[in-house]
Amino acid sequence: MRKQQILIVDDEEINRVILRGLFQDEYEIVEAGNGEEAIAQIKNHDKLVLILLDIVMPVMNGFGVLDYMKENDLLEKIPVILITGETVIDSDDQAYAYGVADVMHKPFYPHIVKRRARNIIELYQNKYHMEERLKEQEEAIRAQEKKLREGNEFMIDALSSVVEFRSLETGEHIRRIKYFTRILLKYLMKYFPKYGLTPMQVDEIARASALHDIGKIGIPDAILLKPGKLTPEEFEVMKTHTTIGCDLLEKLRRDQLGEFYQYCYEICRYHHERWDGNGYPDHLVGDEIPISAQIVAVADVYDALVSPRVYKSVYANNIAYDMIMNGECGQFSSDVLECFALAKEDFFNIVEVIKMFDFSS
Repeated sequence: MRKQQILIVDDEEINRVILRGLFQDEYEIVEAGNGEEAIAQIKNHDKLVLILLDIVMPVMNGFGVLDYMKENDLLEKIPVILITGETVIDSDDQAYAYGVADVMHKPFYPHIVKRRARNIIELYQNKYHMEERLKEQEEAIRAQEKKLREGNEFMIDALSSVVEFRSLETGEHIRRIKYFTRILLKYLMKYFPKYGLTPMQVDEIARASALHDIGKIGIPDAILLKPGKLTPEEFEVMKTHTTIGCDLLEKLRRDQLGEFYQYCYEICRYHHERWDGNGYPDHLVGDEIPISAQIVAVADVYDALVSPRVYKSVYANNIAYDMIMNGECGQFSSDVLECFALAKEDFFNIVEVIKMFDFSS
């Protein structure tokens, strides 16, 4: 195994000889007589663990070497001990401003230089290995998060497919809701920082929105597929899809207690709640309704209006938009409605684009 390397930079050969003698048994010694030679040696050696650097030298002084190292982000990787003459004590502050590890003055005591050098090398090596371990741990965490996301995606796709199997109309609806939800969330994140949404949360809520109607698995075909308006009694049964879905999520939860499960549960249970308390199943009022469910509620209502149903015709985009803004489809928060207004053209464009594709294949 190749030895680690120490670069000694000094225009006085006697100083290089003394310093070489201190370290040559443990390290490979590289030497330079001025700043330009030092930079060339730095470029040509990749195992440098310390640089012992003089300041006053011909051609290029020690600060020129420090400028080069600073420009190339090397001072964090390779520690520098500046060894300077007593006549340039005022340069200590300048040296430390560069980020050198230590400053020692000539004439130096060899045993002190050796002890300080060892301590600094050990400190930087420990720092390097710690950063490497942290990097490995971060990569391991990312791999676990990726595996968890893939598992969540599998669950979402599987459950959504079950709903789609029972009603193709509902399956198409699920896909569109994810588009609309993501758009609304991006406007909410940008213009309403008080909700504290992050890009990761936007992604998780959008994915969780696909499960908003999972409870319809438990609704009888006679009601779910009825080609006409539901009776009051039938509508009460239909409303139970919110709690049926939550019961199903609870059984599938296992040990998942993170944000993603929380969003799935909130959206499934509360996406039919309304700002004035006239929604269901729990008649929540105002901010009692989780913001994830508030966003999906608007996306759900809009898609229901602009999509064909066996019991109604399609509303034009602008009419559906006005109905929601005017409160004809229930009350929503002013924040969410403002996001809906900002997203108006986006919604219209998505509807037109989706019409170009056949999701049934």
